[in-house]
Amino acid sequence: MKIKEIKLNNFKRFTDLTITNISDKARLVVIIGPNGSGKSALFDALHHWYRMKSQTGWLDDQLYYIKEKDESFDWNQSVQVSLYNVDSYQSELIKKSMYFRTAYRNDPDFNITSLGRMNLPYSSLKIHRFIDNDQTVSENYQRLISLTLAGVYNENNDDKKVKTLREELIGKIRSSMKNVFDDLNLNNIGDPLGDGAFYFEKSISKSFHYKNLAGGEKSAFDILLDIIIKLQYYPEAIYCIDEPEAHMHTELQGKLLEEIFNLIPEKGQLWITTHSLGMMRKAKELAQRNPSSVDFIDFHDIDFDSSCVLRPVSIDRVIWEKFISIAVGDISDLIKPQTIVLCEGDKQGRRYKNFDADCYSKIFAQKHPDVIFVSAGAATELEKDDNLAYTILKDVLANTQIFRLIDRDDKSDPEVNECRKKGIKVLSRRHLESYLFDEEILNKLTLDLNASPEQQAEILKVKNDKIQESISRGNPPDDIKSAAGNIYVEIKKILNLTQCGNTLDAFMRDTLVPLITEETNIFQKLEKDIFP
Repeated sequence: MKIKEIKLNNFKRFTDLTITNISDKARLVVIIGPNGSGKSALFDALHHWYRMKSQTGWLDDQLYYIKEKDESFDWNQSVQVSLYNVDSYQSELIKKSMYFRTAYRNDPDFNITSLGRMNLPYSSLKIHRFIDNDQTVSENYQRLISLTLAGVYNENNDDKKVKTLREELIGKIRSSMKNVFDDLNLNNIGDPLGDGAFYFEKSISKSFHYKNLAGGEKSAFDILLDIIIKLQYYPEAIYCIDEPEAHMHTELQGKLLEEIFNLIPEKGQLWITTHSLGMMRKAKELAQRNPSSVDFIDFHDIDFDSSCVLRPVSIDRVIWEKFISIAVGDISDLIKPQTIVLCEGDKQGRRYKNFDADCYSKIFAQKHPDVIFVSAGAATELEKDDNLAYTILKDVLANTQIFRLIDRDDKSDPEVNECRKKGIKVLSRRHLESYLFDEEILNKLTLDLNASPEQQAEILKVKNDKIQESISRGNPPDDIKSAAGNIYVEIKKILNLTQCGNTLDAFMRDTLVPLITEETNIFQKLEKDIFP
């Protein structure tokens, strides 16, 4: 089902509000506005209408629902909702038409030791207002067990293996989890009559209890689990989730929204409220990827004390900058640097994800103090025009110069030119190690330590020898990174170095980087590679 129009009269935040022209093709409707603008109040209105029409009871809380007591108010007419392709609003139809989650989703821990009969979720409502706590994880655990047992006793499944039957439901949850998390997946559900709980694979742990998950992990799992379970009962419903991004960082917000969007059937609809950057950015991306499938309703700077009509807004530059201001307020003006350089930093690679950024920051701190270097992924990720860090920063910091910097690696001259045409800076050498282990820097190291000419010559010979050994292993002749570890070990021995860095990365960052100062040719070469 899909909402066509909403009318509110003297209800909570609204004197006389109409939201109209919602597309019949919209699978996602995003209500955007700052805190206190009325986003949750709109969901209260939809919830009130649902309860009245489905005959599941209503809450006589005049202080909560009525805006002005002196104005006329009719419980049956204060909220009117029109649905596409629905002529008769019969209670049995409406019961399955909407499903609601408040922003106060909090189920920190649970343990099931017995199972009981589970009523249909729409036979009684678990929340009454959008200020109520909303706990569903333990309930959905029991529903998961019930659905699995029902499948066992369904004669249509007689030829299925137990594993196949179990995976039909649990497998859907696992699949969604993999789409959202890199290192968290549902492993098992324990013994429903003993230690009934959800257990996960996380890092090296194969039995990580639900209660030990971080707040953002719990929040995302809660929503995914709930939707997958409730789709059994609300197959074509309108799902209303208040601030689904709670407790999550920006990247996780976007992944979660995309997964929810994909879970909701074509004939259903997802409504969310948000003022978070990750949610808005992903919603914009979904709108561009799926034309007519996403509607944005703007609650910013609307005078709800007067009569007003709202329609979906198109995401042009002005509207998008307005949405961004809702997410970050004035903070971008307080913290924005003149230039941000997004450089390589792959969390799957080095022990120090921010190694490149830390090195560049130290090298250019004195001459370019208004430049910030940020690790933003592998080179393949940075080269993409839709790189998450790049697109978000360009939106938030419109007046800041933002560009990407990548290693040359094995790129041909035409490939380098293609990158530079896109505004991507490419090092003239293979990688950062080529600059750090340059002969000029190694010579400066020996001079600073008052090493003998023989030691200086020995270090340069070691460097060449280790590069030759690396070449014999099949590496390119300019691949200093492959030889760097052995060069580092030999330098420590020759110069009897102590407290110079316990690892190769630490040695390069703490011992070699400080040697790249403004008067060196290497500094000037790096500066020319990076800065316009």
